[in-house]
Amino acid sequence: MSRFTRFSGRRKVLLALVFVLLALVGAMSWLGVAGLRGTEARDMDWNGDGQVSRGEILQAYTTVVVRETTEGRRTCRSYLRLRDRETPIRVDCRTGAAPAATGD
Repeated sequence: MSRFTRFSGRRKVLLALVFVLLALVGAMSWLGVAGLRGTEARDMDWNGDGQVSRGEILQAYTTVVVRETTEGRRTCRSYLRLRDRETPIRVDCRTGAAPAATGD
């Protein structure tokens, strides 16, 4: 007797659906999708019109990826289309504070 004989057909379908959704979220995270990389909703204005629409938020979870680079204290986040990773939509750079000196 199998362990899964206790599950009804509906429960098996639901379990399979949950596994598929988890695999999709894992794949999107691996691809670097902007919505899963800490991009806030107010920063998802991809067309630059000053308004963040539902479509732009949906794009952040499906077609816009983030590439982060660090040069010294400067950290830049380049937002790119999933199909065209050479031309950025927008680049946001921030300069952090200098690391604190440790006294020995």
